[in-house]
Amino acid sequence: MVKFSKQFEGQLVPEWKDAFVDYWKLKKDLKKIHLLSNGGNQRNHKNSIVNSIKTSLEKFSLFGHSRKDPGAIQVHTKLASSASKNDVYETELIDQFGDTDATKEFFECLDLQLNKVNQFYRAKEKEFSDRGETLKKQMEILIELKSVLNRQRGKGTTSSQDDPSISCTISEDQDSMTDRGETEQLHDNNADDLERGEVTFLESLGSGDLGKSMSIKREDSKLRSLSSRTFSCQGKNLKINIPLTTPSRTISAISYLVWGDVANNQSSKKSKLEGGKFSINKTKLHHAEKMIRGAFIELYKGLNYLKTYRNLNMLAFIKILKKFDKVTGKQVLSIYLKVVESSYFNSSDKVMRLADEVEQLFIKHFAEADKTKAMKYLKPTQSKDSHSVTFFIGLFAGCFMALLAGYIIMAHLTGMYRPQPDTVYMETVYPVLSMFTLLFLHFFLYGCDIFMWKKARINYSFIFELAPTKELKYRDVFLISTVSMTVVVGVMFAHLALLTKGSYSFSQVQAIPGLLVLAFLILLVCPFNIIYKSSRFRFLCVLRNIVLSPLYKVVMLDFFMADQLCSQVPMLRNLEYVACYYITGSYKNQDWGYCMRVKHYRTLAYAVSFLPYYWRAMQCARRWFDEGEKSHLVNLGKYVSAMLAAGAKVAYEKERHVGWLCLVVVMSTGATVYQLYWDYVKDWGLLQKNSKNPWLRNELMLRRKFIYYISMGLNFILRLAWLQTVLHYNFEHVDYRITGLFLASLEVIRRGQWNFYRLENEHLNNAGKFRAVKTVPLPFHEVDEED
Repeated sequence: MVKFSKQFEGQLVPEWKDAFVDYWKLKKDLKKIHLLSNGGNQRNHKNSIVNSIKTSLEKFSLFGHSRKDPGAIQVHTKLASSASKNDVYETELIDQFGDTDATKEFFECLDLQLNKVNQFYRAKEKEFSDRGETLKKQMEILIELKSVLNRQRGKGTTSSQDDPSISCTISEDQDSMTDRGETEQLHDNNADDLERGEVTFLESLGSGDLGKSMSIKREDSKLRSLSSRTFSCQGKNLKINIPLTTPSRTISAISYLVWGDVANNQSSKKSKLEGGKFSINKTKLHHAEKMIRGAFIELYKGLNYLKTYRNLNMLAFIKILKKFDKVTGKQVLSIYLKVVESSYFNSSDKVMRLADEVEQLFIKHFAEADKTKAMKYLKPTQSKDSHSVTFFIGLFAGCFMALLAGYIIMAHLTGMYRPQPDTVYMETVYPVLSMFTLLFLHFFLYGCDIFMWKKARINYSFIFELAPTKELKYRDVFLISTVSMTVVVGVMFAHLALLTKGSYSFSQVQAIPGLLVLAFLILLVCPFNIIYKSSRFRFLCVLRNIVLSPLYKVVMLDFFMADQLCSQVPMLRNLEYVACYYITGSYKNQDWGYCMRVKHYRTLAYAVSFLPYYWRAMQCARRWFDEGEKSHLVNLGKYVSAMLAAGAKVAYEKERHVGWLCLVVVMSTGATVYQLYWDYVKDWGLLQKNSKNPWLRNELMLRRKFIYYISMGLNFILRLAWLQTVLHYNFEHVDYRITGLFLASLEVIRRGQWNFYRLENEHLNNAGKFRAVKTVPLPFHEVDEED
């Protein structure tokens, strides 16, 4: 049977862990009472007998009627302050306990936990209730606008046929334009850091006169947000806020910044000519509906978390009170449990009623009155781990090891990897093997990270915003890695055997590695619902966001993946060479040096070395544009320094001159110091001053501190892998390309370690703000007449 403490830790909401009952602290206090009671049993045995007899006699009055036993304890309730609505509970000891001080300390801690739970529950209940009221208003506006849209489409007017829209009256009030901070404060007081990246897109442009009268502060805020004029629709003054998450909206916003005055004048003239009519695009209305649907899903998730919070805390109080009764022999469970049951967190039913209301609204408006369909969104069921997956992981891992051993033996017999090997093989086939090795080593380490995140209760699914029904589990990642590397090594083994046998033409045999790469690319973009389609398409979408990073809003998964690409520059350069070798047809005539002689290829080699750092720098620029935090610009400087160091290395490889060598040393040293500081302080959150854990931080997910110190030292050593460029050290009897693969693998391993601590720090930031659900920005902003 699983201990309750493990069950409690496994079911609690990770981001709210500090708000739950500190069951472990109460167990320690109870253990202290137990030890002290056992130590004083013999000494106080006689006194306890006398006290028990005395207590029994006191229960009877002179007339023979029994007195009412007040109990071992008495819990008093009082109001904390006149401004506070939270009840504060204090326990008074009535009976004599074995160790009064330890028992008093236990009940003080228990009262503190009960007061903490009530306070947190009340605060979250108010937050979700306010969010629910806001969403109801948003839903009413959406229903009203959709009804007007349907009526207009029913009329069959020319305008509705071309572009279905809703005619509304524009309010020409100059005060209707507000900066983004004011808008968010008005429409959602509970908006947190997740919303700071959402940039408001305006349905229409402000008038020219208004633009001239804006203050300096509002002109500055226009860099990160655009605010529409209010428009009146069905008696309501509204604004529509749509995030700049796509390139089209971003380009529209930039165009507004550049051509704002011209557009303002044209918009003002057009508005006057049309008699103050305003159109809301049907597409944008559909986008607003999706935003509201997402907000309902997140609200429902938060309400379920709050239900779990109540049930687990109630169970924790029962368990610890039962343990107390067992240790002390007193009957306090029934007394204290009555107080807990009548306390706010257990007696309030607002959350239950709000959850039922949200469920009914979602079923009615977003699931076509189909409850089963609605529950797929509101309560998605996670796929269970299959034992067959574990079996196939072991099977293919064994196949991979056997094939790898055979390949190594055959390569040794043919002398492929000696200091003077077959140049054609090493220049044409080995890059394919190196590319897949780095790729699936990285993927395997990602599976190890998922396993460790799950073990440490780090909510990586919430951080990456992954769908619980479609996310890859660590077993899935291990299966993909083992199967893929089995196929790769098997094909390489067969290719080497055919090459050694010499019974086939060289061009036919050389086409095999190219066909292997092509097969993996086809599988990646395969549109059929096979082999983790949702994960493959999500991966492609993230790559698209990275490549177009200045135009797409940057989320955690995007810049996390871009950081992974920064550690895969050698793989990208191998991919570049393999693509050139096969696309140009060089494999047919054994001209493996053609791509090295072409000027465009050499130029592309520079670009590939720069691109991952450039993409990451553009993401930092976009985040600064969205959020306005200068730390993103400092982070951008880190990637610029890495770009300069990478450029110096490529130049030195092209022309080995002392000047280029000195430049490599200077640029790489500066970039390494920059990166190490950012790794330790910003990404991992370590090296905090006045921390209770020296050189670390106050909160640690791993219990053993020495692991952090070892990881810091290992990260420092692996960051110095660029010294190979200067030292030119090679292992004896091994080709220099093998040494390059080994060093590239070290960087991939360093990144795998970095990933764990990066998400640990992000999780602790979320937990510090008790942020367990995403606050989705809402589309409609209703403005009062006075505003």
